[in-house]
Amino acid sequence: MADYEKEVSTGVPAMEKESLSPTRRGSLPAHVAKHAHDADEAMKAFAGHEGEILELDAATNKRLLRRIDIRLMPLLCVVYGLNYLDRYLAWEYPTNRLLQRLPLAKYSSFCIIMWGLVLCCMAATKSFSGAVAVRFFLGVFEAAVTPGFALFTSQKEQGTRIGIWFSFNGWGQIFGGLVAYGIAEGSRLHGSAIAPWKIIFLVTGLLTAAVGVLFVIFIPDNQLNARWLSPFDRRLAIERVRVNQQGIGNKHFKMYQLKEALLDPLTWAFAFFALTADIPNGGISNFFSQLIVSFGYTPEQSLLYGTPGGAVEVVALVVCGYLGDRYGNRLLISSSGLLASIIGMVLIVALPLSNAKGRLAGYYLTQSSPTVFVALLSLIATNVAGYTKKTTVAAIFLIAYCVGNIIGPQTFRPKDAPRYVPAGASMLSPHKNQRN
Repeated sequence: MADYEKEVSTGVPAMEKESLSPTRRGSLPAHVAKHAHDADEAMKAFAGHEGEILELDAATNKRLLRRIDIRLMPLLCVVYGLNYLDRYLAWEYPTNRLLQRLPLAKYSSFCIIMWGLVLCCMAATKSFSGAVAVRFFLGVFEAAVTPGFALFTSQKEQGTRIGIWFSFNGWGQIFGGLVAYGIAEGSRLHGSAIAPWKIIFLVTGLLTAAVGVLFVIFIPDNQLNARWLSPFDRRLAIERVRVNQQGIGNKHFKMYQLKEALLDPLTWAFAFFALTADIPNGGISNFFSQLIVSFGYTPEQSLLYGTPGGAVEVVALVVCGYLGDRYGNRLLISSSGLLASIIGMVLIVALPLSNAKGRLAGYYLTQSSPTVFVALLSLIATNVAGYTKKTTVAAIFLIAYCVGNIIGPQTFRPKDAPRYVPAGASMLSPHKNQRN
C-alpha cells in the first residue's frame, strides 16, 4: 500500500491541515474512466486530482456531519413545518424531473417563494372557482418540497434526519393550531378589519416566502457549491456518502432506469402502502377539527386541543427514526407507530360518545401513524440507486400518497356524525392490510 501523505492542496486553511484525513495515491480504473462522459456532479470535485484517493477518518467524518446538520437541518425543518401536508399529485412526476435537470436548491427555493405568494392570494379569492385555481398552483409549488429535500448524509444517518424534518409536520400542527386559536379568539373578542381566515393565509404565506429567500441564500444545490465547506471538505463530503453507491445529482435522463423503476415490484409495494396508509391520514388530517368537535368540544377548543396530536407525531417520528438507524431495522421499529394508531382508531370508534377524554386520547394516538411512511421515504432515499430511477420511484410513491389523502376526506360524511363509523372502518382496514 502506498505511504500516506498529508493533503496540502490550495484552498484549505492552515489551521485545518492537521485535522484533515490523509490521502494516498491511486489510479482511476479503466472501466470507470470510459463512462466519465455520463458521470454525475461529483466528478467535478475531483477534476485535477487524478490518482488521489481520500481516506476519511472517524473524527473528520463526525466533524463534517455536524457542520452539515447545523447548516441544512434548521431550514429544511422550518419549510416542512410550513408545508404541513399539502401536495398536488399531478405535478409530482414533472417536479421530480425538474429537480433532476435544474439546480436542486435554487428550484426548491423558487417553489417555496412562489408557494408563499400564492398562499397569500388565497386571501383574495371571492368564489369557488377562484379558490380552486389558487389551490391548483399552491399544490404545484408545494409538490417540490418532499422530493427536493436532499441530505448530504450516508445511508445509516438518513432515517434519523428524515424523521426529524418530517416531524415538523407535527410542529406545524402545533404552531398552526395556536395561531388559528389566537386569531379566532382575538377576532371574537375585539373584531378584525378582515376575516380571520384571510389573516391566517396572509401570515403563513408571507412567512413562507421569507423562508424561501433564506433557503436560496443558505442551502446549496449539492456538496460542490456549499460555501460553508472548504474545497477540500467538499471532496470529503462527497467521499463520506460514496458508500451509498448512488451518485450525486446526475442530470442525464436514463430510459433504462425508468423502465427498471416501473418493472420493479418494490416500486408498486411502496405505492400500495402510501395509498392505503394515507387514506386514514387524509381523513384525520383534514377533519381533525370536526372530529374533535364531535367529541363534544367547541370549534375554538378543537383548534387548541388538536395541538397535542402534533406533539405525539414529533415524538413518534424522532424516536422511531433514531432507533431505526441505531438498530438497523427502520420498518420493524416504525411499525410501533402504526400499532399505536390502530389502538387510537379503536378507541375513537368503540368508546361511548360520553367518554370525550378517552376518544380525544384515541385521536392523539392516531398521530403516530406516519412513522412507517417516513421509514419507507428514507428507504427510497437510501436503497434506490440511479438518479432517474430514484426520482421515478419517489414520484410514484408521492402520487400514491396524494391519492390516499384525496380519498380519506370522502369517508367523513356529515350524516355519519358524531360517531363517523364508516370513516373509522375505512381507516382501520388499510392499517390491518399493512400489517398482514
